Amino acid sequence: MRITIPHKMNKSTARERIETRLHQLLNTYGRYLSEVEHRWEGDRLVFSGKAKGMKANGTVDVTDNEVIIDGKLPLLAKPFEPRIKSQIEKEAGEIFRA
Repeated sequence: MRITIPHKMNKSTARERIETRLHQLLNTYGRYLSEVEHRWEGDRLVFSGKAKGMKANGTVDVTDNEVIIDGKLPLLAKPFEPRIKSQIEKEAGEIFRA
């Protein structure tokens, strides 16, 4: 699943917004997750984790004018991919609104 979200801010601000929202989500939903890992490699966030025994992982790349989310969903979650993608696009739109 690949999602591209445009933004009009510098990379540092975009990264800060991603990091802030990630921590908010982990505080809210962390009890439903396990084996959560995330780290920045330059302007790329690498993440992985499990929810209800299903593993997901991927990357978030921050460029000068867009954020590219590339995630791998487990096979059992594939039927929900359009709904998951829509929710991520909605959330990201709010995060990167200038």
